[in-house]
Amino acid sequence: MANVAIRDVRKSFGAVSIIKGVDVDIQDGEFVILVGPSGCGKSTLLRMIAGLEDITGGDIRIGSRIVNDVPPKDRDIAMVFQSYALYPHMTVAENMAFSLKLKGVSQAEQKKRVGDAAASLGLTPLLDRYPRQLSGGQRQRVAMGRAIVRDPQVFLFDEPLSNLDAKLRVQMRAEIKELHQRLKTTTIYVTHDQIEAMTMADKIVVMHDGIVEQIGAPLDLYDRPANRFVAGFIGSPAMNFLDGRLEEGGLVLPSGTVLPLDLRPSVPAGTKITLGIRPEHLQIAPAGTPGSIPATVSVIEPTGADTTLIVKAEGGNLTVVLRERCTLKAGEAVALRPVPQQAHLFDEQGKRIAFV
Repeated sequence: MANVAIRDVRKSFGAVSIIKGVDVDIQDGEFVILVGPSGCGKSTLLRMIAGLEDITGGDIRIGSRIVNDVPPKDRDIAMVFQSYALYPHMTVAENMAFSLKLKGVSQAEQKKRVGDAAASLGLTPLLDRYPRQLSGGQRQRVAMGRAIVRDPQVFLFDEPLSNLDAKLRVQMRAEIKELHQRLKTTTIYVTHDQIEAMTMADKIVVMHDGIVEQIGAPLDLYDRPANRFVAGFIGSPAMNFLDGRLEEGGLVLPSGTVLPLDLRPSVPAGTKITLGIRPEHLQIAPAGTPGSIPATVSVIEPTGADTTLIVKAEGGNLTVVLRERCTLKAGEAVALRPVPQQAHLFDEQGKRIAFV
């Protein structure tokens, strides 16, 4: 195991800058997830850590070594790809043992390591099968087993669950997390799915347009997003945003509706600001309730455990999540009251506004 330090790392393809000076510290044994929308640079950064992409500038350190010019095979890392990348003409056991065979590990040691990894991943009955005889989830376990037998300092995962169906993704998320808790190997995991990031990571790195927007524990990012981008990206359904003007009584919307704020923001009255409120922190009230947002129910989505409402209000559609059963009907007029203690405020540049 080892820590990983990424210092002012940059990557350009010709005149196009993809990674624009990234700094990340990953501690020994940590499970860190790089998350962001497609094209943000997260997979490129992972491939630079693996040595599959050259670095334009900066340093990557694994343990005590700067590995900028170290070939991938000598970095003591193991990578699990989105496409599994199994050899179709080899059995499960042969696929898992292949890297050990290249290293000259004895057959007895190969058999022991493959057997131990297979047992931990539930692959023992499948060792004599070929990849074509396996399901998607089984192939992903084989790819993970191939990484485990190498006993690397760092595991790298590049969107490993994106080819699986929804139910299997949930199962594999739990299995990967349990595996990390058992092995305690430093792990860097790339995904565009912020639910994967929230449920699996010790620490999340949110990337956007080649830069790091925020680094922190999952609930820290959820409760205190540093800017509007992180606030809108982390959380499902996404945060609602309302533009307005700060006055002594609270946030004044363009329609003149005043939404009270519990705490005093650290900006003067008259400042244009955006209020962010998560769907579970919007309360339904009778139409016409003072200090609330007039709205009309558009779509009702019951899931059993809760109900999601899409409502039409000033500024566009808002999303509401109710924990109780809902008796509202589409087309019904309601009022929405944000929970004042749960409000997030952002300035015109999208940066978080502190309270005083």
